[in-house]
Amino acid sequence: MTDRLPKPLLEVGRKPLLAWHLERLAAAGFREVVINVSHFADLIVSRVGDGSAFGLAIEYSREAEPLETAGGIARARARLGEAPFLLVNGDVYCECDFARLRGERLGGGLAHLVLVPNPAHHPQGDFSLDDGRVGNGAGARYTYAGIALMSPALVDGIEPGTRAPLAPLLRAAAEQGRIAGGLYEGIWQDVGTVERLAALDALLEERHGTER
Repeated sequence: MTDRLPKPLLEVGRKPLLAWHLERLAAAGFREVVINVSHFADLIVSRVGDGSAFGLAIEYSREAEPLETAGGIARARARLGEAPFLLVNGDVYCECDFARLRGERLGGGLAHLVLVPNPAHHPQGDFSLDDGRVGNGAGARYTYAGIALMSPALVDGIEPGTRAPLAPLLRAAAEQGRIAGGLYEGIWQDVGTVERLAALDALLEERHGTER
């Protein structure tokens, strides 16, 4: 499928993953969005445009080669400014409350992560969670949902244009006690396989099909 489409344009419930995100962002009061594009970038730009159809103002941060999440944030930082922003991975579906995340305050922290119960394909989880603090402990562990309120300062050490993953930065900040988080137990799914994509599509068709 991704030989012809970028993951954010894969459809579930008769709508691209990206469209679900943009609609929820607009409903939560967000107005400005930056989309990192690389693989089939022009397909995303032509499908979404300037964002006016969603009630948003959209800018694009183009990457000649995929820079991974932290590298993408560093490249887009000039567009993001210095205030905390909401990070949403384009290859997940989630019904968590973006409006509530918009109201979170980081204080001296670097991020507030949305965590979910560990799916069958990732039983070991990513982080521990204790009274709202995210850590690397061996207690109850949960999976990072790919959604977070984040300070741009998290990528201070990443040179724009450099390829860099996000996970090591989050683990280091968690060790310093600078990552908060909350557990979301509603519908969340990544689309890393055809089977998971199909299961999500079937779920959304069942829930929303009669509304159309």
